[in-house]
Amino acid sequence: MEASYPLDLEVETPSRVARWRPLVNWLLVLPLAVWAGLLGLGAAVVSFLGWFAILLTGRLPQSWSDYLVAVLRYHWRTTAYLYAWTDSYPGFSAPAGHVDPGDHPAVLYCAPPGPRRRLTVALRALLAVPHLFVLYFVGIAQGAVLLLAWFAVVVLGRWPEDLRRFAVGVFRWAMRVNAYLWLVTDEYPPFRTAP
Repeated sequence: MEASYPLDLEVETPSRVARWRPLVNWLLVLPLAVWAGLLGLGAAVVSFLGWFAILLTGRLPQSWSDYLVAVLRYHWRTTAYLYAWTDSYPGFSAPAGHVDPGDHPAVLYCAPPGPRRRLTVALRALLAVPHLFVLYFVGIAQGAVLLLAWFAVVVLGRWPEDLRRFAVGVFRWAMRVNAYLWLVTDEYPPFRTAP
């Protein structure tokens, strides 16, 4: 049996979605997106400094790792709300730590990293290139699925399960690559959308 990846995410999607949500969710998410962008800038700085910290000391300070996971979690909650995978507004708090507090239907959890491999940290950006290349094309397919699902939610008032599973899976894959690039985990992400 294949071991699971140290970072995973889930979402409890309601069976019915208000048909007006796809029409205005982008507007409701604008302030959250600005906040997520600011958190992301902080994460870029922390991961850049963390690169040097790991190369010099062999570890990423725990508070830095907790912050990076918090930013990933916040991005996940905001995305889940934007696409109506959940109707719980995420607000502006970004719960830190590897253990998700479980206070939101969009959950992201991450196992704390084990011993760090300095060589893979040194080459991290280069090692992620194959994922970024494939995710570019998979992301195009995800965009088409999201557009199709947008119409389905407006007309049917629910997310078609296969479309939701694919879109969430692509986002899971992208979050794992982000976690790898941001040095949250040393385990190379799998090329898959499944948990």
